[in-house]
Amino acid sequence: MKNIILIGMMGCGKTTCGRLLARRLGRELVDTDALIVEREGRSIPDIFAQSGEDYFRAREVEAAGELARREGLIVACGGGLPLRPAAMDPLRETGTVIFLARDPGETYDAESMAGRPLAQDGRAAFLARFRQREPVYRAAAHHTVTNFSDPETTVQTILEVLDI
Repeated sequence: MKNIILIGMMGCGKTTCGRLLARRLGRELVDTDALIVEREGRSIPDIFAQSGEDYFRAREVEAAGELARREGLIVACGGGLPLRPAAMDPLRETGTVIFLARDPGETYDAESMAGRPLAQDGRAAFLARFRQREPVYRAAAHHTVTNFSDPETTVQTILEVLDI
């Protein structure tokens, strides 16, 4: 059974939708950020501050490779993971990638950005980061979802896209 891989900007709903998808499909949810935090025994802001972004990205590549070797998972990827082909390619080859293309302004305004090291420079920087990442997300995705009226509706849209 192929994995379902959720990608998109930080705060777009990958973990929330992933949790609902996992419950609906009876699958395990693995959030790559949470997996790294658990393994490192420290928060993402602490990892960035103490070891740097490159160190964190290397942990993402390791986690992605491990998850790609498993089956039947729902994987909620950190927002920057798709930027690293070494992380994204194995997941894409062994799963179906869904880009949650939520409006970045809505995401920034609606979600707490505390604890997100790469969202600390304000709304304009967040929107610019989305514009930089969006083409990568679209290229990595097998499908794109734009329906974000509420998490349940988003999950239903994902299920329809996947024909499940």
